[in-house]
Amino acid sequence: MADLLALPPATAWLAVAVCFAAGAIRGFAGFGLSALAMAALATLVPPVELIPVFWFLEMSASLLLMKGGWQDADRTAAATLVVASGIGLPLGLLVSLSIDATVSKTIALSLLIALAVAQLARLRLPVLATRAGTGAAGFGAGIITGLAGAGGLFIALYAMVRDLPARTMRGTLNIYMLGAGAVGIVTHLAVGTMTGTAATRGLILVVPTLAGVVLGRALFTPRFERYYKPACLTLLIGLAGAGLARLAWEAA
Repeated sequence: MADLLALPPATAWLAVAVCFAAGAIRGFAGFGLSALAMAALATLVPPVELIPVFWFLEMSASLLLMKGGWQDADRTAAATLVVASGIGLPLGLLVSLSIDATVSKTIALSLLIALAVAQLARLRLPVLATRAGTGAAGFGAGIITGLAGAGGLFIALYAMVRDLPARTMRGTLNIYMLGAGAVGIVTHLAVGTMTGTAATRGLILVVPTLAGVVLGRALFTPRFERYYKPACLTLLIGLAGAGLARLAWEAA
């Protein structure tokens, strides 16, 4: 396993466990897969190496959890989000590739904390509800994905201010996730971040991730639904905060 993942044995098995746990959380909470995995692994593996791996995990989980919604979706908004994120993603990846690994880890973990706090505070950015704001949301999500693999958390802020019917927003986000995934693989190949090692890691880690998603769906309990999101966001802040503390300790 460690040889296939090209990681030290302890890190390889930790990655398997983290992907299983993050998949389970995605299964019952509906979000947080890449963000939680990044928060747990970023101090051990450079973020720019994890982001293409997460492409496999997110696409697999999205396809497994896909509920359709094409007819209900705001297709214009979805297309705008996809195109704008396709512009932002290579910029974020190029920044990640150009900076020191420790700086990249610090940026990624700090972004995770900031986005999680914004979600917990239910931060509303009315500008995102405009047509230009839709483009800005997609562009920002693309950059954040390239830096921290967690553009979905920024898209969640966009969803919060749109106040669309649940079915419409779900359909819109489903189209966005598939479209952004298609753009993402092309971008990773063009920029060079989708290496053979990244693809191998992704294909292997899809297995524990999807096992976690299936378990998470089975464990979903509607009466506890309102607690899932704050609990997951709090966990994300804790993991990212611990990662930053570890980086600071190593630098001291």
